[in-house]
Amino acid sequence: MKKKIKTKPKKTINRSKLKTTPKKKTKLKIKTQSRARKVIKKETITAKLSVKAEKPIGRVTHFFNHINVVIVKFRVPVRIGADVRLKGATTDFPTVIKSMQYDHKPINVAKKGQEVGIKIKKKAREGDLVYLV
Repeated sequence: MKKKIKTKPKKTINRSKLKTTPKKKTKLKIKTQSRARKVIKKETITAKLSVKAEKPIGRVTHFFNHINVVIVKFRVPVRIGADVRLKGATTDFPTVIKSMQYDHKPINVAKKGQEVGIKIKKKAREGDLVYLV
């Protein structure tokens, strides 16, 4: 004995009465919003790249306060006349390298990995980073 299940007849929809324009407008809004988001993402990516471009070229290993000389270990070759910036927890100032010494002898170029003495005008501290300006 099988019971017959009564089902409702399917309603027929008159397609001419349906309006499709609101759906299209909402889709367009979504597309323009996603384009705007993509543009914003591109702008933030380029801004992040410009911030990351500044890498330290050396680190202050010692500071002699009575003669205002810092000992810097460079990661890249640096010449006399280079504009550098010393930056640390309490230090942040630009300076130009006017004199550089290695083993108490003046040099023109500091090689990679070399620790050299540089005369500066302000105070610096051990651990401060040196950036190329």
